Amino acid sequence: MDPIDPVTVGRITTVHGIKGWVKVHSFTQPEDNIVGYQPWWLKTTDGWEMIEIDQCRATAKGLMVHLVKVDDRDQARQYCQRDIAVERANLPSLETGEYYWHQLQGLTVVTTEGVKLGKVSSLMETGANDVLVVEGDADSLDQQERLIPYVEQFVLGVDLDAREIKVDWDPDF
Repeated sequence: MDPIDPVTVGRITTVHGIKGWVKVHSFTQPEDNIVGYQPWWLKTTDGWEMIEIDQCRATAKGLMVHLVKVDDRDQARQYCQRDIAVERANLPSLETGEYYWHQLQGLTVVTTEGVKLGKVSSLMETGANDVLVVEGDADSLDQQERLIPYVEQFVLGVDLDAREIKVDWDPDF
């Protein structure tokens, strides 16, 4: 059985200790929300593999989880460097005007003057605010990469149906 409409929410990075624990880099806010989205799905060369966790702890080195029926370091190593996906339906609903990062990726960014700047390739968290990473494509003004702060001053609207983000941004920035 494969997940329905999977969304990447984190990554298993490395083993931790000798009893099957792994370190997880979570893309959720707060970081430990990732453990509430069960089951986890990992992409393999043969398709998808469902895994579950039975323990979790936050440490100074990050979020550590124990995988069900994985009780030694060598078993745990096979799961490292793999993205963690969950079914989109398991994510909580958001308030109007709020978006998950995965919803913004791939949207076309257009200025108030109608100039296409490119598509959102990713987002970055800077501490002060999130930043849209916009890469120029064949349909855009140029091939330049632009970093646009995701704040109301610059991002005027998001239209998921039209797959577009309207920005107040000078293309020369």
